[in-house]
Amino acid sequence: MNASPEDQRRLVDLADLDARIRQAEHARRNPPQAAKVQELLAHRQRLSQELTIRLGMRDDLRTELSRIESDVAVVDARSARDAQRLAASSNSKEAQGLESELASLARRKSDLEDAELEVMEKLEQAERAVTEQEQLIAQTNAEGASLSAEAKRVVAEADTAYDAATRDRAALAQNVPAALMAMYERIAARGTGAAPLVARTCGGCRMVLSGTDLNLIRQASDDTVVTCPECGCILVRSDESGL
Repeated sequence: MNASPEDQRRLVDLADLDARIRQAEHARRNPPQAAKVQELLAHRQRLSQELTIRLGMRDDLRTELSRIESDVAVVDARSARDAQRLAASSNSKEAQGLESELASLARRKSDLEDAELEVMEKLEQAERAVTEQEQLIAQTNAEGASLSAEAKRVVAEADTAYDAATRDRAALAQNVPAALMAMYERIAARGTGAAPLVARTCGGCRMVLSGTDLNLIRQASDDTVVTCPECGCILVRSDESGL
């Protein structure tokens, strides 16, 4: 195929725009923050599961403490009742029985108060554990929100770059002959469509051409469209080609 050197040079600009379009498309579909956001979501799920466990332990201790407090109240009520009966009793045998029961109730209350203190200490630890876990989740949420905002910014910039490059490509493609454009599109569908030949090196695959290939290119006229023997992209020649 033949095409003017000027039209061939347009292909290099076209290839550059295509590369920018691909980069912008990748950036808006896969912002660099996306993977980290997914990691944070998984991490938050694990933190939430641990929080559920800690909340369950705290609630069990609260229930246990409430039960002990209720038992203490029952013992206090019985002790008050027995004390009143003892004060009003004139029967020595009944008085002995009431005194014995009061002593038993006092021991029961002492045991309950010891248990109450132990549960209260455990509950305090459980409350701290819940608070610490909630803080970790809050920090993770804040980091995730920050990353999500950054990802949205990156996507917005990529959208702008994509739209600009697409418009520029359409305008440039109008100035490329149809046959040359068709050839470029066919090659670009499987790789780099066109690239400059600089210092005997293909700008598409970065391979240095052999002496035989360079001789063939030297012999080709300026309007002959030549391709890289390695990657097949259209090679655009210039004073820097090293021919």
